[in-house]
Amino acid sequence: MATSMESSAKPLTTDDPVFDDIRAFRDSDVERGIAQLIEDKELINYILKFRYPMLSHMFSFILKPLIMRHLRNKYAKFTTIDQIQRVVADYMKHMIAATTNGFEHVGFDKLDKNTGYLFISNHRDISLDPAFIDVALYANNMDTVRIAIGDNLLKIPAASALMRLNKSFIVKRSVQTPREKLKELQKLSAYIGLSIKEGHSVWIAQREGRAKDGDDRTEDAVLKMISLYGRQLKQSFGEYMHSLKIVPVSIAYEYDPNDLAKANELYERENHDGKYQKSQMEDIMTIVRGIRDYKGKVKIVAGEPITASFESAEELAAIIDKFVWSHYEMFPSALVAAGKEEGLPVFEKEKFKHRINSYPEHLRQKIINMYAKPYDNRQKLFASDDLK
Repeated sequence: MATSMESSAKPLTTDDPVFDDIRAFRDSDVERGIAQLIEDKELINYILKFRYPMLSHMFSFILKPLIMRHLRNKYAKFTTIDQIQRVVADYMKHMIAATTNGFEHVGFDKLDKNTGYLFISNHRDISLDPAFIDVALYANNMDTVRIAIGDNLLKIPAASALMRLNKSFIVKRSVQTPREKLKELQKLSAYIGLSIKEGHSVWIAQREGRAKDGDDRTEDAVLKMISLYGRQLKQSFGEYMHSLKIVPVSIAYEYDPNDLAKANELYERENHDGKYQKSQMEDIMTIVRGIRDYKGKVKIVAGEPITASFESAEELAAIIDKFVWSHYEMFPSALVAAGKEEGLPVFEKEKFKHRINSYPEHLRQKIINMYAKPYDNRQKLFASDDLK
């Protein structure tokens, strides 16, 4: 993989065929991608059961053709990724109005509209973390990001087309052999680096998988993967990573629609030797729940591109963590969970406690700890800074 990239007669770009199996769709892929969605029977069945749970069994023979016709009439005319992004932006606007008490974004207005950045954020929600970053960029007349997603989310065949139409590219986590894994990681790293070089911003989570316990920490392995293309360019870790113009982002949800599911997974792992068996549709339902259910207030803060000196993944991870922890919004849910509820309105305290008390007793403390962890991390950060 590395050899073929380095020895190519012409400069490599993200349009190169070597990236065809992972890259986000281009305008030329839109017609094919939409056709794949409309003709996918499994997707149609899922939409049917989700939208019409009571009628889906008895009247599926009537409703399926109607759903397909609706999708065809609405989307078959699309020919560009930008058209799809406008639909997504409109949907996000309605979702924010229906499921939040407000969305605030800070710092994005300071970024250059003509520059590609690597956004690295904490990871709480599978689909909404990059979606909220896109809303912030869209509001500042900036292009939206290319989104890194794991292939574990593509269990429904049409999901791949759906995600890639929304500017997602694929992280192949399911590869087994070390040789194939390295090959795929090198390709992924090159795609990220070339995207930014070409002026396309990219989002990637600071870790593989969401922070289910609320402990936002950047994984060194993620940063080392990103740096692989720099090795091919014969650049040091610090030199190459600085060239990507890394923007740290802190994302805070007042209420996590998947807090109960996360706590249950933690509980199951603790009681089954670290093992947890996901159901076939669990990731999809997690995405739906995150989009559909109540989130309270949401705030994201973008920093300036990192210019501080670092020479290792560990040093860069510490810089990103410091930004995330120090800029994480302390909503009442976090303060009540941390036992710092003095001065808060009574209804805010009761709102959080009522939510906790509605959950199974054996999971309540895990959920409280989940909400309290960002506060704990910030206090430890401030304490360590005071000691310097």
